[in-house]
Amino acid sequence: MHIQPLIPQRLALGECPNWDAATGQLWAMDCRRGQLLHIDPASGRTELHLLPAPTGSFALNADGRIVIAMKEALGLYDPASRQLHTLAELDEHLPHLRLNDGCALPDGRFLVGSMHLHLEAGEAPKGGIYVLERDGQLARIGPALKTANGPLFHPHNGRLFIADSAAQSIYSFDISSGQAQDQQLFISTQPQQSAPDGCCWDRDGGLWTALVRTGQLARYDAQGALSELISLPVAHPSALCFGGPDLA
Repeated sequence: MHIQPLIPQRLALGECPNWDAATGQLWAMDCRRGQLLHIDPASGRTELHLLPAPTGSFALNADGRIVIAMKEALGLYDPASRQLHTLAELDEHLPHLRLNDGCALPDGRFLVGSMHLHLEAGEAPKGGIYVLERDGQLARIGPALKTANGPLFHPHNGRLFIADSAAQSIYSFDISSGQAQDQQLFISTQPQQSAPDGCCWDRDGGLWTALVRTGQLARYDAQGALSELISLPVAHPSALCFGGPDLA
């Protein structure tokens, strides 16, 4: 397997790679610097869009605009005009609480989880799992995880899968009622001695995750068994996606 850098830029906290199949372009984010990167893989040309740091995640809209999760707010960003419009804000404001990883749901809504750092021993995290409705309203639908990462919707059984990196676990929830219910443990990454970070599906129903502490990518089959482990030439991989003309 040949692994090489796609772009020359060094990112402070590279996250959320998102392949736009319609244009053959890659979008990604440097969350620490508040940069949204628009990358042409063929040429390596990268266009930077500056957003209020820290950012958490984003999703592409069909109209060309982009939903952005910031520290305590969600906004709609227009890359053409470089204008950012705030849609909704959290009702909790704490120094170490912020929105983190998110994903687009099949019905066009945006789901995002929070992270709450520097908790005391036994202290429960604040925040939750939130959904930004299509009318711009923000609703809390699920429990607070210490570090929500890699949310994704299962294409066949309709469950939400989401990692809690601090717990070294990936859970699934039933969200068919509008609330995240029936929490189940899908896998623990403790045997791999790492927290799971970003996640994605492959075409065979395997769940891939970035093992952020061990420099590896791991694949788990539908039963949660480890089926693939790829070592990377980086210390802390954070997220992944499939891309290219045939998503290979």
